[in-house]
Amino acid sequence: MAEHLKLSRLYVLLLVIVTLGRWYLGNVRHVPFDRATDKLSIVIMTLFASLFYAAFCRRWRGFGLVQAVALASLLGLMAQIVIFLSTLMSYALGVQSYFNHPMALNSETPLSLAQALGRRAGGLVAGPVTNAVMGAIGWVMGALLPEPR
Repeated sequence: MAEHLKLSRLYVLLLVIVTLGRWYLGNVRHVPFDRATDKLSIVIMTLFASLFYAAFCRRWRGFGLVQAVALASLLGLMAQIVIFLSTLMSYALGVQSYFNHPMALNSETPLSLAQALGRRAGGLVAGPVTNAVMGAIGWVMGALLPEPR
């Protein structure tokens, strides 16, 4: 686990940048959710990170499939924790953000804190699983990378 956390430092930096970017776009610049959410997405960034990390770790760090999937799952869990906490913070601060927007919560109408956190709790399971799948795909694709010198 310590090796995975050390390897994920670049990802954590990107996660911080994208999260702050989402707060900035929604709450400082007031860019509508539907115009910007797909341009600065934590979930999409994490899926690509899982794919690339798994591929590169297979080829250049000698990771087996289980190690690559575990790392990808860890990235997915970190992302979902940030999303969960950002949603909680949005409600606690009483602000409308990209994290508590009805579309972000797959709802037609605004949700209560309990309803929103219930939906986000599902992400704490689904996120790591989805990223594990991307990690497995990335690990397979890692065979295409050149051998280390």
